Amino acid sequence: MSDVATYSLWQIVRYMLALGTWGFGGPVALVGYMYRDLVERRQWISEGDYKEGMALSQLMPGPLAAQLAIYLGYVHYRVLGATLVGLAFVLPSFLMVVAIGAAYTAYGGIAWMQAVFYGVGAAVIGIIAMSAYKLTTKNIGKDRLLWAIFAVSAAMTVITKSEDVWIFLGAGVLVWMLRAPPKWLSGGTVSSMAAPIIAFFAIDALDWHKLGQVGAYFAYAGSFVFGSGLAIVPFLYGGVVQEYHWLTDRQFVDAVAVAMITPGPVVITTGFIGYLVSGFWGSVVAAAATFVPCYLFTILPAPYFKKHGKRPGVVAFVDGVTAAAIGAITGAVIVIGQRSIVDLPTAALAGVTVGVLWRFKKVPEPLVVVVAALAGLTINLLH
Repeated sequence: MSDVATYSLWQIVRYMLALGTWGFGGPVALVGYMYRDLVERRQWISEGDYKEGMALSQLMPGPLAAQLAIYLGYVHYRVLGATLVGLAFVLPSFLMVVAIGAAYTAYGGIAWMQAVFYGVGAAVIGIIAMSAYKLTTKNIGKDRLLWAIFAVSAAMTVITKSEDVWIFLGAGVLVWMLRAPPKWLSGGTVSSMAAPIIAFFAIDALDWHKLGQVGAYFAYAGSFVFGSGLAIVPFLYGGVVQEYHWLTDRQFVDAVAVAMITPGPVVITTGFIGYLVSGFWGSVVAAAATFVPCYLFTILPAPYFKKHGKRPGVVAFVDGVTAAAIGAITGAVIVIGQRSIVDLPTAALAGVTVGVLWRFKKVPEPLVVVVAALAGLTINLLH
């Protein structure tokens, strides 16, 4: 890492606060803004440090854009920089979802709000479907093993209507053992590549037993979000709708929609869900529990990442987990779509959304959501 910073801690915190306020477009867009602004324009971060941050963010579980922001804060200002930058990046969208949650709770029964989410919910299915397609083509390609894992994960998500973390971990271990088997399998010492798996179990157990039900569940879910923030959707659906019955199907789709219409990381939808479950403090606990694992998974391995991050075992494990996560997202499109696409207009909205995003690559997703909201209102008025 570069030792000399050409910017103050306050400058990068202020930048991340601004990005968290206006940064629409999802994780890929957000990491693109960081590269453009911090590497190319301001030259605060070196190309090498940015690439290391991207590699670590893709390797470790957690929302991609939030982890990269935390890592870039760590580059020159270590733990204090990572902490302040992470808070600055997440805080604006958190405050927005709390405000929307308060309005939704107070006025959710009013026809206009139901009409808005009627349209938005259908568009969100189209957005998730396109995201699943992009992730699949980018990360799986023509790899037969990863396609098999993808198919099994998608099928299990559709059949069980929830997500089983053992499929994720099993997929990672399978690819690791087949493509970069550790030396200890042939009689050597235990490879350090087992560390990511041990960390998963340790954090899961610790959070589950010491935190309250909401905090434990969201920490558990937040520990298994790889790459795109949308990976948390099937996890959350299985828990908050199927297992705990905290939300109805309709409320869950609305929660995903809220994440789409607000800037910042997609996983901030956990703050909205927490608000619906337990008010303001539920929102605080859910959001904090989701982001604490991602924060720890960034700052703890950061000093050692240069040394171990490119080992074949680590790369293979991540490939397997990523394939399973994309399969789960694809399965979630079918599961949630059955609840959101309830008639011809909603089917049309979902189809048009996919068509627009396919044809016009640079159309911002928030614009699509706004148009869908207006369509929902119009349909409601016509009826």
